[in-house]
Amino acid sequence: MTKILNNDKKKICVIGLGYIGLPTASMLAIYGYEVIGVDIDKKRVEEIKKLNFKTTEKDLMTLVRGAINSGNLKVQTKPEKSDVFIICVPTPCIEVEGEKKCDLSYLNKAIEDIKPYIEDGNLIIIESTVPPGTSEQIYKKLSKDKKIYLAHCPERVLPGNILAELVKNDRIIGGIDDKSKEMAKKIYETFVDGKIYLTDTKTAEMVKLMENTYRDVNIALANEFAKICEELGINVWEAIELANKHPRVNILKPGPGVGGHCISIDPWFIVEKSKNAVLIKTARILNDSMPFFVVEKIKKILNKDNGKIAIFGVTYKGNVDDTRESPAEKVVRKLIEDGFEVKCYDKYARNFIVPLYSLEETVDGADIIVILADHDEYKNFEEGTIKDISSKVKNKIIFDTKNVINKDLWKKEGFKVYILGDGKNA
Repeated sequence: MTKILNNDKKKICVIGLGYIGLPTASMLAIYGYEVIGVDIDKKRVEEIKKLNFKTTEKDLMTLVRGAINSGNLKVQTKPEKSDVFIICVPTPCIEVEGEKKCDLSYLNKAIEDIKPYIEDGNLIIIESTVPPGTSEQIYKKLSKDKKIYLAHCPERVLPGNILAELVKNDRIIGGIDDKSKEMAKKIYETFVDGKIYLTDTKTAEMVKLMENTYRDVNIALANEFAKICEELGINVWEAIELANKHPRVNILKPGPGVGGHCISIDPWFIVEKSKNAVLIKTARILNDSMPFFVVEKIKKILNKDNGKIAIFGVTYKGNVDDTRESPAEKVVRKLIEDGFEVKCYDKYARNFIVPLYSLEETVDGADIIVILADHDEYKNFEEGTIKDISSKVKNKIIFDTKNVINKDLWKKEGFKVYILGDGKNA
């Protein structure tokens, strides 16, 4: 960390102490701001106070401990009067009359909660991802009674590497006016080593959505290639690797679907606002269909509509504990709905829609093992572990939707190995 500690003694209130809010509040506290961290979840607040919350983020516990011990970070369930309010609450996607839209209820609740504490000259920063125009609407409501400043500074970090990216990544700050931009920039440049770019709020909102939509559309292309290669008897992984040898081609990897709180949700916020988002909507629908494609592949491999399925990995990506919008949820729900017995193993996940079991319990009597997340554990299974698994399963079949396993080791133990998009006729 190369930044100079803050000396202007501004008091900052951070609303929402989740994946983004807690690291942000702690970082600001470490850099000298007086920070009030607020979350309506009493259990969450107590866990943070006692430093017994669960996390897979490297060094987050150390950062929070340092922030609290410094006396600069206090966590509680209600806001206080502050100079700056930073809002980091969820904005999930909900279905309304058959259309997917942004759920602004948490954001609106946060605004209502801070309203009694807002004074003239305060700055409100919205980090939550929102449809274009949302910040302007909030400003119009709040500025009726007070002379305030407002900015949108979307988070752009990768779960599993949040602290490093919080500091190193470039940031986009959109202000309702020039003064708002500059006020927000002064706060973020305290700890951000990356470049800070200033724009208006609507552009900043759109930039965040564009970043995640770009990845969603590229993944949809890879997933469509996987489906086509299954149909034509081509190994999509080899084909993508060779296509990417072209200097201007970078096809991403296919998989069982797209999850997480960003890529699987944010494109819908563009669709909600524009009738021209045809490609974006098509990509979203295709990616949402992949879990069901996986279920059909499982049935083809087993050649039956019942049996016991062992699922490895229920988080939305490898080596994180986040199960939000995980493709595994749709896969598991569909398998159970279709009459299969399903047991899931994931040492990272904290909770899931069904109980999680140990590795031994999950594979005991299984007809097939299905890998849905690319945890390093699955990539690095040793020969002895695979041998133990082999002794417990009913049928030696493994279906890897992420193409991460050591195929030779599994085949050595007599397993039939299937990979999503490998072109094999099950």
